Amino acid sequence: MLKTSVAKKIWMGISGLFLISFLVIHLSINLLLIYPGKEAFENAVHFMATNPFIRIMEPVLFLGFIFHILSGIWLEWTNRQKRPVGYNQYDRGAVTTWAAANMIWTGLFVLVFLVVHLINYWYQFKIVGVEDHYELVISLFDSPVYTLFYVLAFIALGIHLSHGFQSAFQSVGAPREKFHKCLRTLGYIFSFIVAIGFSIIAIYFYLK
Repeated sequence: MLKTSVAKKIWMGISGLFLISFLVIHLSINLLLIYPGKEAFENAVHFMATNPFIRIMEPVLFLGFIFHILSGIWLEWTNRQKRPVGYNQYDRGAVTTWAAANMIWTGLFVLVFLVVHLINYWYQFKIVGVEDHYELVISLFDSPVYTLFYVLAFIALGIHLSHGFQSAFQSVGAPREKFHKCLRTLGYIFSFIVAIGFSIIAIYFYLK
């Protein structure tokens, strides 16, 4: 199942869909920072930290990220070595969007952000033992440099998703002729919501 490039493209799509579902949950919880506010956010964080199912899913999520990243790098490298075919099996010569042609670069930018994000949040929560999650989160947005980096990272993620959303579904077998326009539209909507949703949180607390 992992030896052929087609199989890797399928698993790439599956891991992408898994991470998309994570983004929905993550954004929903983060929006609690703005409304209703601190108490609701702290309750949500406590639930996520103590729920047995979530605890089990944490390493699965981590492995999903690692697999998606390594698969993306491997596919980009092999495609450059052999022939110009992306993981959704499009001919790169026929690609018409900037997002599709630059998936590897937006992905790598998001990877850099993810490393910084883990240091600023996960390490502080899990290793250092910070208890006031709300204050830690919003205090980082006091910095204009971090806030700008945060917003740019989610713009890059939105661009990545604008192509990755439809590509993930097509990689797992959604018929291109029947669902392409629908998936493309949903992908644009979802990527816009993710980019704007996370960015608004950062800008709101920076200005506040």
